[in-house]
Amino acid sequence: MKNRLVVFLVVTILAVAGCTEENVMPKPKAMLRLDYPMANEVLLETDRFSFNYNDRAKPIIKNQNAIVIDYPSMRGSIFVTHKKVEDNLNKLIADAEKLSLDHMKKADNIQPRTFINEENKVYGTYFQIIGDAASQSQFYLTDSVQHFITGSVYFYSKPNYDSILPAADYLQEDMRAIMETLRWKN
Repeated sequence: MKNRLVVFLVVTILAVAGCTEENVMPKPKAMLRLDYPMANEVLLETDRFSFNYNDRAKPIIKNQNAIVIDYPSMRGSIFVTHKKVEDNLNKLIADAEKLSLDHMKKADNIQPRTFINEENKVYGTYFQIIGDAASQSQFYLTDSVQHFITGSVYFYSKPNYDSILPAADYLQEDMRAIMETLRWKN
């Protein structure tokens, strides 16, 4: 009986001593901060077109019709493909739009934006893809007569929109710079 009383008193004293009134605060939620440097633009020229790209990227010219702007540190790339318009402009546009809309299976939303540069005869659409899709953004551009270009952003990892969002935003800015600086060559 005496042992039980001693154990009870020790447990009670420890419980009372352990109950102090402190303002316990949960840790604040933190977001990973990824800062990417400002882009310095460099001109890339082919026989058919030219555009500016980020000097931190590495251009890989597969041929005159296919270029990969690679971002090794982000494990992502912008793929640019040129096709010649030969009475097939409607089909090229439909295929480009279908490719973007195919991501709707995994995407939460796709936001198309019309792009018009009347002075340089560059017309097209930019697609921002929100969600866990394979590509976060795509575009097509044309002069409506000879040239048709598509571009897509892809990362070399499983799509997880929240994780790749900072890098996706950075590459989307670079993609828009490509669109804005694109010039046709005849």
